[in-house]
Amino acid sequence: MRKIIIGVMGPGEKATVADLQHAYNLGKLIAAQGWMLLTGGRNVGVMDAASKGAKSSNGLTIGILPKQNINDISEAIDIAIFTDMGNARNNINILTSDLVIACGMGAGTASEIALALKGNKKVILLNDDAQSKVFFKKLSPENVYVVENAEDAIATSKAIL
Repeated sequence: MRKIIIGVMGPGEKATVADLQHAYNLGKLIAAQGWMLLTGGRNVGVMDAASKGAKSSNGLTIGILPKQNINDISEAIDIAIFTDMGNARNNINILTSDLVIACGMGAGTASEIALALKGNKKVILLNDDAQSKVFFKKLSPENVYVVENAEDAIATSKAIL
C-alpha cells in the first residue's frame, strides 16, 4: 500500500520564527503518523525546518528542488528530486502531495495553494496572516481548513484523509 505524502509548503528566507516552529512541529508529527513529508527541499525556511522535524522522528523526507545545485539541499532530505524548473516545480509539489499544509505565507506559498485549489486538493492553512485565510477560504470553502497549531493540522489531516 502506498504511503501518504503530506506536502508542507511555506516561505524560505522570509519565514518567521513562528513559521519555523510550526514547520518543525509539523515535520515531527507527520513522521509520527508514518506519513512521508514532501517539501521544496531547500536548506532554508519552512522547507528545512519541517524536514528537520521529520528526521528527528525518523521520518522519510522528499525534496522537490527548483535547481540542480546540490549545495541548496536541506541536510534532512532523504530523497532529493532536482527539477531545474524553478518555480514551475510548485506544480510537482502539489500533484505529488495527498494533502497540502501551508505553513506561513509568501508569494511562492500562495502560488502552491492556488495550484492545489485549482486541482481540487485539500489545503490546511497554518499561519498568522488573517487576510490570506479569508482570501483562500473564500476561493474554496470546501477545500480550505484553517488551524492554529501543528497538532490541529494533524488532527484535521486525519479527518480529511
